[in-house]
Amino acid sequence: MLKPREAVLSLPTYHPPLASRNGLRLDFNENTSGCSPSVLAALRGLDADQLTRYPERAPVESILAEHLEIEAEEVLLTNGIDEGIHLLCETYLEAGDEVLIPVPTFAMYELFAAATGAKVIKVPAEPDFAFPLQQVREKVNDRTRMIAIANPNNPTGTIVKPELLINLAQSTPWAAILVDEAYFEFCDETVLPGWREFPNLFVARTFSKAYGLAGLRVGALLGNVASLAAARRVASPYSVNAVALACLPAALADQKFVSDYAEGVQYGRSMLQKQLQEWNIQYWESRANFVLVYVGPRHSEFVQEMRVRGILVRDRSRDVGCEGCVRITIGTFQQTKQLLATLTEVFSSLELLKPELSR
Repeated sequence: MLKPREAVLSLPTYHPPLASRNGLRLDFNENTSGCSPSVLAALRGLDADQLTRYPERAPVESILAEHLEIEAEEVLLTNGIDEGIHLLCETYLEAGDEVLIPVPTFAMYELFAAATGAKVIKVPAEPDFAFPLQQVREKVNDRTRMIAIANPNNPTGTIVKPELLINLAQSTPWAAILVDEAYFEFCDETVLPGWREFPNLFVARTFSKAYGLAGLRVGALLGNVASLAAARRVASPYSVNAVALACLPAALADQKFVSDYAEGVQYGRSMLQKQLQEWNIQYWESRANFVLVYVGPRHSEFVQEMRVRGILVRDRSRDVGCEGCVRITIGTFQQTKQLLATLTEVFSSLELLKPELSR
């Protein structure tokens, strides 16, 4: 009888709650106002010839490299950040290797690493979800082959100073250091291009968040030329589709759209955090396009009551250290006003506006 590998059978399952997402989508950290009009124009300009040919990503990698002020050989376009993570794991991990993952964080690091047969070692965050730098250093040994870090982190929104991550790469040259900067546009802090000095450093970027292209599934893995060339050998040459490749240059060209949206999110984030502080509701200072909020034991009711009122938020209670927590994506100014009005109603209906709620 055909059987999957034991590493696959033991993988935790990941079931994103994508069904019935009707309402204001503040649950998946997507762009809530859509993509640039320039992207829509590029979509309308597609012809049959572009769709019948296999996609060629090298020219678009050069465009992205120019935008990032790096070399084209330091860019590998991927099918979302997910593929970039997968490629790194397939390139650098073998069964028995160790992977360090500070938690809570993005679930796909563990899934892709464990699928190779590597041993995943979770390092709990410090109080208030601060990055556990000292604990990570203590876990590093000669079997450590990868350390995966989201910066800013998801679901907490917390950030690590880039110099600390570069120092980690310097002190662990035998391990791949992945810095996932999916939310870079909302904080403007980066380790790029630190791989020039430390070839084991990799950066992941996405166009699913600030750029509003989540449906096109396009991301980028950035790194040292030789190190990235090894990952390129594992990658499918056609994993990034022709539609995404046709639209990405238009998205990159409209930086005003991206910066305006990011500024709006930052303003909305301040609005929400200020109101939560006035309500004495605990939250964690965020540098991303979402805020993690402690709701308490009634978190499931809270999520449902928000849904009934037309706003989707994400229950993160199953994440390490996040029991009773809900993550709320920040949208436009008008959407944030709608969110605050609905929060007032739901917190009141559940009798959660009490000083003792804050822990």
